[in-house]
Amino acid sequence: MKNSDELRVAYQESQPDVVAAFQKMGQSKAIYDALSSIDLDSLPPAERRSVEGSLKSMRLGGVGLEDPTRFNEIKSRLAELSTTFSNNVLDSTKAFSLTVTDSSDMEGVPATAKAMWATEGGATEGGNNANNEDGPWKITLDAPSYLACMQHVPSRSVREAVWRGFNTRASVAPHDNLPVIQETLELREEMCGILGFADYAELSLSRKMAGSVEEVEEMSESLRERAEVMAFEELAEITALSGQEKLDPWDVGFWSERLKEKKFSLTDEELRPYFSLDAALSGLFNVCDRLFGVTITQGTSEEAETWNPDVKYYNVHDSDTKEHIASFFLDPYSRPEDKRGGAWMDVCLGKSSAVPNRDVPVAYLTCNSSPPAPAGDKPALMTFREVETLFHEAGHGLQHMLTEERNGDVAGINGVEWDAVELPSQFMENWCYDRATLFGMAKHYETGEVLPEEYYEKLVGMKTFGSGMMCMRQLYFGQTDLALHQFPPSDGGDVFATQRRIAAKYSPHLPPLSDDRFLCSFAHIFAGGYAAGYYSYKWAEVMSADAFGAFEEGGLEDEKEVRRLGRLFRETVLGLGGGVEPAEVFKRFRGRKMSSEALMRHTGLM
Repeated sequence: MKNSDELRVAYQESQPDVVAAFQKMGQSKAIYDALSSIDLDSLPPAERRSVEGSLKSMRLGGVGLEDPTRFNEIKSRLAELSTTFSNNVLDSTKAFSLTVTDSSDMEGVPATAKAMWATEGGATEGGNNANNEDGPWKITLDAPSYLACMQHVPSRSVREAVWRGFNTRASVAPHDNLPVIQETLELREEMCGILGFADYAELSLSRKMAGSVEEVEEMSESLRERAEVMAFEELAEITALSGQEKLDPWDVGFWSERLKEKKFSLTDEELRPYFSLDAALSGLFNVCDRLFGVTITQGTSEEAETWNPDVKYYNVHDSDTKEHIASFFLDPYSRPEDKRGGAWMDVCLGKSSAVPNRDVPVAYLTCNSSPPAPAGDKPALMTFREVETLFHEAGHGLQHMLTEERNGDVAGINGVEWDAVELPSQFMENWCYDRATLFGMAKHYETGEVLPEEYYEKLVGMKTFGSGMMCMRQLYFGQTDLALHQFPPSDGGDVFATQRRIAAKYSPHLPPLSDDRFLCSFAHIFAGGYAAGYYSYKWAEVMSADAFGAFEEGGLEDEKEVRRLGRLFRETVLGLGGGVEPAEVFKRFRGRKMSSEALMRHTGLM
């Protein structure tokens, strides 16, 4: 959350020792034999899950190997490669910028984007005051900057340069991730052979809710059949509006935004004044109280030290008992100079009965939203997508913070199968479209005016805009991930050939260019926890849409029913954590196994 040269050195020096310590514990025959001797049938369900999970983790960690030397070398090296991959992406992102001086290249660009780029441009020019209208404007690859460029800059040459910068990140020296990818895949293949798995996909799925690659492909194919037709139709409509015969990748976002404006007569910039960070937080905190019966208030600077002045600390209390049950840090804004992109939740302290005074879990919620203007005349104003991201990460945090389990192995997100862990986060995104929630938070930062009704109707209509292409994009990433981790590689070890092969089926409407190097910045699978598991986003989206469907069926206007279902969701999905198998958790909430019908309806694929 705050990268620096000093932190990198300290991290890299300590990483081998940390990995070795965990390996030693995970390969302890004494611990494994002790766990194996336990009569699992005599244990409560959560404790049984804990022991079973520990035994599986130790088996996958090499406890049964006669000589684990090579296995341990691989694990240590993979940890190093993950760190190198992440650092290369961060460094190459920071290294790129494009300064625009021609005002015609900024014609029609929203004022907030120009102000963001002018601030960067002014700093580059020696600390001069930024001039929003005359520039210079410095565009970077930080998410708010990149997305604004792709959506709003009318100059194709500018968009192309920025797009190529983004999609070739970490693909050239001194930050080239291709050797990192190749070595990572080779080591994962070797590790699978040592453990007796056919490939890394099989190993990964042995720990997930989906039982096999076939189950994942069945889900992906059922969605692809519906989304592909829609994706081609969406692209044709965008292309027709552009007047071009064919769109390049750097054109799609721009013309998609123009089509959305034409269809709905509503832009992100018109919505932005209604979503200050404070307003969005108020809406989030209100829905948490309404659904889950928790009150969230800001803590004091004396309670917790923060790593940046923008970071805030919050306390969570049960609304009925007033008990302090959790806390969290919120780091809301992008800082390209020392913070990686994206958004994530992480554990600061987890609930555990094995450790004294560990009854109050603490989470980190990290976003990369648009920061406030440096002049200080406006608060941080968010795009609606940034509001959704805030709710998404809060969902992860709530599962960590509202757990009722006190066995640390299965408390909160611990022990939850990876393809089910996105359920509460994606579930929370749905509340951004709930009338009571939205009108409770969407207030103009200057006038206090509530979001106009016509804006709300358009916002709901915009929810399914481009959903065909978006669905295909997620399926394409997920299937590419699985293909890269099914060994031996069917494309002769050429990862980009694998990418193009999967794209032919899952991205036929927008095939990647020959020099596309997106894989070199695909941190989810090479520096995160999603290796052979990126499909999890879609898998969990099926569950989250179905879970929200319970509220729709009960009636979102029926406050009593909303509260009843919200408490049930807290007791099951949030409260049980990893103590119960996720299919059973879902069944306890929904009364049946999951169905994809709600997702099809929510995304317009029905």
